[in-house]
Amino acid sequence: MAPTAIHLRKHIDPAEHYEPCWPQGVRPTRFDPHHHARAARALLNIAYTPGGGDVIAFQDWWPALTADPEYRPDLCFIALDAATGEPAGFAQCWSLGFVKDIAVTARWRGRGLGRALMLQVFATFQARGIYEIDLKVAADNPSGAARFYAGLGMVEPG
Repeated sequence: MAPTAIHLRKHIDPAEHYEPCWPQGVRPTRFDPHHHARAARALLNIAYTPGGGDVIAFQDWWPALTADPEYRPDLCFIALDAATGEPAGFAQCWSLGFVKDIAVTARWRGRGLGRALMLQVFATFQARGIYEIDLKVAADNPSGAARFYAGLGMVEPG
């Protein structure tokens, strides 16, 4: 049985300034598909499996992702562990204001990296004139994701 998904939305205030505060030891980097895509998929697989998500092979994920008309590489956000150069967090959005995937490694959870990624997402869409950001989260996600998003002002639309 598939987990129950909750649809959440953030209304972006055009006058508000969304400034990510990156944790010390993390380096936000422009996403380069040639250097970051495989590691990003591996991070998503690790992060999503405990919540009941499927492990998806890179060779299945990448062609489907890049063929989607909503895909834009500049809407993929990656933060690297400054000590190792490995991805610490990753977010991938669709062009119309939807957060498709977000994941933070276990080592960096609870240190503000997820919040920084989401604030970067908010700022990016705000700069594009998109003032509603949506996502779906599993209601029973063991990571507490629904509470995390609520803390960012995301609510069920309606």
